[in-house]
Amino acid sequence: MSVDSDLAVPLPTSPRRARNLTPVMWLGIVAIGIAVVSLVRIWTGANNLDSSGAIQAAITAATPIALAGLSGLWSERAGVVNIGIEGMMILGTFGAGYAGYQWGAWAGVAFGVFCGLLGGMLHALVTVTVGVDHIISGVAINILAPGLALYLSRLLFTDAPGGGQRQSPPVPDVGRITLPWLSDWLGEIEDKGWFFVSDLAGILRGMCTNLSLLTVLAVVLIIATGFVLWRTRLGLRLRSCGEAPYAAESLGVNVYWYKYVAVMMSGALAGLAGSFLVVGLKFQDGQTGGRGYIGLAAMIFGNWRPGGMALGASLFGYTDGVQQYDASGSAMRAFLVLVAIALLVVAVLQYRGGHRIVAGVAVVIAALCLWWFAATDELPQQLVKAAPYAITLLVMALASQNLRMPKADGLIYRKGGH
Repeated sequence: MSVDSDLAVPLPTSPRRARNLTPVMWLGIVAIGIAVVSLVRIWTGANNLDSSGAIQAAITAATPIALAGLSGLWSERAGVVNIGIEGMMILGTFGAGYAGYQWGAWAGVAFGVFCGLLGGMLHALVTVTVGVDHIISGVAINILAPGLALYLSRLLFTDAPGGGQRQSPPVPDVGRITLPWLSDWLGEIEDKGWFFVSDLAGILRGMCTNLSLLTVLAVVLIIATGFVLWRTRLGLRLRSCGEAPYAAESLGVNVYWYKYVAVMMSGALAGLAGSFLVVGLKFQDGQTGGRGYIGLAAMIFGNWRPGGMALGASLFGYTDGVQQYDASGSAMRAFLVLVAIALLVVAVLQYRGGHRIVAGVAVVIAALCLWWFAATDELPQQLVKAAPYAITLLVMALASQNLRMPKADGLIYRKGGH
């Protein structure tokens, strides 16, 4: 057990910690990953596998997932399970659609965040104050939010110019960033088709071309969350409420207050995720498409930490973005090879960790992927549409075997009890 000097709340520590990777090691891992993708691109001829356009689409797809995962991280680190993120995102989409078409994109974002915040306040009131089971409260929000958004849409958007019963009028976009000189230079290198170098140029070009300011804000929020929760006194006390709330209470921490702060922050981030889906487009019924649930899966895959959560969101965003950008479907066929390679790596890591059954399952699925790639020239369109979800959940399920959720996550807290 470890004890912090500012707040003597015992936080559990693992008896065997994994070795921390240095920045140089991380760069090496990234370089190996790009090299593997480059080899698969050259072998299969799937040039959209890591083209700049595919990377732009991937970033667009990953951003709301990352914000949804960040929403869940804030709530669960304080001990409150929030599966109502999907509903809070829906409230955010409606808020952004309502305010965005009337007063501009940033007003829409602000009101979408506010609507998500209201959803978080409701969840906090029901779970923290009243003591209702967290799962029941989250499910109720996910059921109520779509109905409320649809009712308000019919009430407010039916007679609006460009609106309808299930959609708002068009909402303007927020600002976007492009570095013209760098983008053009990287584009020339990307067009060469060189091994590794062109792939790296395509990835970098996708990251500096037509980048939404909300994506930049999402990156800042992920970094800021890591700093606040693990480097400040507020973060320590908030995490203590999710690990040992009664020990925190005995040291004078207002557990109720910190749980409210965390869940309200969670709702606001979910509202921001919903707003991202609306700006530049319009509010539409069913617009979130289950991204709140995928965000929760990304958070769990990342072991309730911002960096790992962002990696999980990037995995889904990459598969979904490439699927949307690649009209021919060749890139999704090449994904079978990438999935097979990823599963073989997972199998090795799981075998070394003592999970032999999981390693065996990963090897079998990898072999099936390679056989499927060799046996077919074109994937069914239905499978192409479902591939991002299937690939993401498959890799997450097989890779996530050594997770540790906050110890008091989901437990009902009552002041003075134990």
